[in-house]
Amino acid sequence: MRKSRFTEQQIIGMIKEHESGISTSEVCRKHGISDATFYKYKAKFGGMSVSDAQKLKALELENARLKRLLAETMLDVAVLKDMGNKKLLTPDVKRRAVVQAMKDHDVSERRACSLAGLDRSTFQYEKKTGGDEALRERLRALAGERRRFGYRRLGILLTREDHHANHKKLYRIYREEKLAVRRRKGRKRALGTRRPMTMPSGPNERWSLDFVSDSLTGGRRFRILCVVDDFTREALAVVADFSISGHRLARELDAIIARRGKPKTIVSDNGTEMTSHAIFKWAQEQHIEWHYIAPGKPTQNAFVESFNGRLRDECLNEELFSSLTEARAALKAWAIAYNQQRPHTSLGGLAPAVFARNHQQQSAKRSRPASPELRKGSTQRALTTNHKPERKANRLYL
Repeated sequence: MRKSRFTEQQIIGMIKEHESGISTSEVCRKHGISDATFYKYKAKFGGMSVSDAQKLKALELENARLKRLLAETMLDVAVLKDMGNKKLLTPDVKRRAVVQAMKDHDVSERRACSLAGLDRSTFQYEKKTGGDEALRERLRALAGERRRFGYRRLGILLTREDHHANHKKLYRIYREEKLAVRRRKGRKRALGTRRPMTMPSGPNERWSLDFVSDSLTGGRRFRILCVVDDFTREALAVVADFSISGHRLARELDAIIARRGKPKTIVSDNGTEMTSHAIFKWAQEQHIEWHYIAPGKPTQNAFVESFNGRLRDECLNEELFSSLTEARAALKAWAIAYNQQRPHTSLGGLAPAVFARNHQQQSAKRSRPASPELRKGSTQRALTTNHKPERKANRLYL
């Protein structure tokens, strides 16, 4: 509303001058206004006092303010309705919502950012892109090769290839490329108290074994014997066949022992193959302790259960086998990659075979005897130390 150059008190004074007998033309000439302006003042303020005019003006201002607030509120409701009912989480989503609100409703940047819950400095920030093309391309290639690997394992593989990026940047690119691993619905777990297992202190101290089943494309089922070293996490055997008896299990264990030596303990469940007379006899002849977990407690055999999950998720669920020969070839290739290349998070990102070699080298360094020169020097230091108290005692005695 246009502001008048006369106050309410001055306007009411003009009206009273006219009522006192002064003509309209004289009043208009005296105050420099036109006849139309005077009659407009008279229609609005005629019969009012100064206080009444001030109250009228205050009411007009309040009415205009309320109208403006109502219009702004209705505009905000319309903008929020167009933004959608879902909560705006990421800055990119909020930035797109602000741009759309400014375009559709012609609101200011400040108001649109306030409605979207986005800081204006964040909205005005220009993203710096570029320099990550090689990393993105290699990450997509590795994710295509290892479809069941998450961004952490893919990051370890990238680090091995000299593609260095911290976990936050890697995760951002991983999400932008939509490479997230689709989670499969897991089976129900046995309920009960979970007790931590004692960790072995070296290779060949404890082996774990279990069976995994799968089927060919023709529908015929076959079984897979999995043997794992609990310390190095190495896959010692992945044997596939239509039937694996207790005698066959003993022969496979003999082959592993001939290759890497006897274990102290073997852990398994209470399956018919593991509780057969052939296995009892074999364990007694080999002088190997065979430990059976409690029935219905697969977590007591957690190492091989974890291995079975990785085997099914990364190999069996990803491949179709038309014959047992094809299945054996795929399992062999996967087991070699698991031992030699696949990063294991519990081993600090190392592959099981690499971890085993490092442990063997460290054990050899610790058990290596000292050189003769070092032994001679230590003997001389010991003799010198033994003579020092005697000389000191002699000096005190004298």
